[in-house]
Amino acid sequence: MSTRVAKRNGVVILKPNGKLIGNAVNELSQTIYGELPKSGDNPKLLIDFDNVSLMDSSGLGMLMGVHLDMQKRGGRVGVCHVGSNIKSLIVRSKLIGTFEHFNGEHQAVTGLTAQGT
Repeated sequence: MSTRVAKRNGVVILKPNGKLIGNAVNELSQTIYGELPKSGDNPKLLIDFDNVSLMDSSGLGMLMGVHLDMQKRGGRVGVCHVGSNIKSLIVRSKLIGTFEHFNGEHQAVTGLTAQGT
């Protein structure tokens, strides 16, 4: 799995590509935690699932860990372009309200950087 990383208006944008299962989960986790120290206080993270075709429970567990870590840091996690497979996993796990969902990158950057949300 490869992951493109960008930064826009203080939001770290991760665009993983492929299946988020097995070793790919560790790779994405390392990428995320490699970027967080560069983000300062109240980090904002967007994961764009547009090019992820499959995610298993280990991927979901990693995302939950990232979410909890971001809360401790006063940060926020958003997701966009969540496909039916991933959305179904999140819904079945009753975690649909855990992540901030956006339709696309522009809307996510605007939403994650808005004050008071």
